[in-house]
Amino acid sequence: MFGECCFNPGDLKVTMGTGSFWDINTGSKVHVSRTGLYPLVGWKIGKDLTYLAEGNASDTGNAIKWAQDLDLFTNAEETSRMAYSLVNSGGVCFVPSFSGLQIPVNDPCACTSFMGITSSTTKNHLVRAMLESISFRNKQLYETIAREVNVPTTYVRADGGVSKNDFVMQMTSDLIDKTIDKPVITDMSCLGAAFLAGLAVGFWSDREELKKLRQTDVVFKPQKRPKEYELAMSNWTKAVQRSLRWYSQISQ
Repeated sequence: MFGECCFNPGDLKVTMGTGSFWDINTGSKVHVSRTGLYPLVGWKIGKDLTYLAEGNASDTGNAIKWAQDLDLFTNAEETSRMAYSLVNSGGVCFVPSFSGLQIPVNDPCACTSFMGITSSTTKNHLVRAMLESISFRNKQLYETIAREVNVPTTYVRADGGVSKNDFVMQMTSDLIDKTIDKPVITDMSCLGAAFLAGLAVGFWSDREELKKLRQTDVVFKPQKRPKEYELAMSNWTKAVQRSLRWYSQISQ
């Protein structure tokens, strides 16, 4: 958050690495969640203590790595092109639940699954379904934060390795109907630590100076209305429902 210069209440960012982590700056107030968001201390500078509310989906980059290990593609850079080569996933849905499903579903016993596979399903359909599932989870997390946290959203920024995937970024922008800003440097944890250290020793004088250092790489603006994804998301939601409580059923 600090590396993304999300210094003010309502500033929002998503980090998509192994998992997806959505954070909103809640200022000096600790958010008490009803659905599974958890409060974090963002940073403390002098007497200035800033809190965040965070929600996460555990299986993002690791799901992509799993698919790569199965030889669905050679490298992750291919996946966006594979997804864009199709108009849709051909009815295939993927539920990313190697570690269960976190908010707003909150089922640790949900299973990972592909559904809707037919004899005409190709690798490209499987890959597109996987990338769509990441975007659908992003929509769920964003809407949970928007609905539950009583802080108006200012802007949305994205980082992490999966933020380099144009398909996921554009679809997420469409689904949440918000512009998303991706920076040139996507490893924001390191940059945030450097910013805080630099402020502490006087290398930089204030946060306004830090804002000038952040460079935007790509800005993703909504190109489709969220309504255009309703059928795909409805089918994916059905797939999620059929994946719930799977392991508890087996244990019985």
